[in-house]
Amino acid sequence: MCGRYYVDDETAKEIERIVRSVDEQLKKEAGSGIKLRAGDIHPTEYAPVLVLTEAGLRCELKQWGLSGFMGKQLIINARSETVMEKKMFCESMEHRRIVIPAAGFYEWNRNKEKNTFTRNGHPILYMAGIYTRQENEDKFVILTTSANESMSPVHDRMPLVLDDNEIVPWLEDRNRAEELLCKVPCQLDRSSEFEQLTLF
Repeated sequence: MCGRYYVDDETAKEIERIVRSVDEQLKKEAGSGIKLRAGDIHPTEYAPVLVLTEAGLRCELKQWGLSGFMGKQLIINARSETVMEKKMFCESMEHRRIVIPAAGFYEWNRNKEKNTFTRNGHPILYMAGIYTRQENEDKFVILTTSANESMSPVHDRMPLVLDDNEIVPWLEDRNRAEELLCKVPCQLDRSSEFEQLTLF
């Protein structure tokens, strides 16, 4: 699961560099002109996401979280295993895939201790997502999958983290994107301000 993540200054600069770099590779117009801010991203807030448009790879701001049935709940994540089957998500998976860049994300364990997850040797990690149009706004969810070994001590779910070379295939190739739904994410580094020790 992913309930909060963050973007730092280095991540914001890296996102802008990637947008320019991929646009050059695609021979498209570079950049979107959006200035990214650093800090924690909470559900319902607007956050930078990467989308592939006719003009190339763009960085756009979209709102995190979909309104649930009759607007009574906020849906911030979707299970990668069932996203193609769920009426709420299947069309977005077909046509509105995005990549959510972050410096890292947070998860809390059973003892309500906050853990920070980052990718070793990478200033940025990329989470797979989808978006839809609700209430005249583009709103997105982060796709989650079963936790790998680096995540399982804290939670049984984790974001579907993409490798750098999977960003464009995820965005532009529907068949490859469906294959990526089944991938096991890379190992992540975990840090915690406080971790309770057990004697037994």
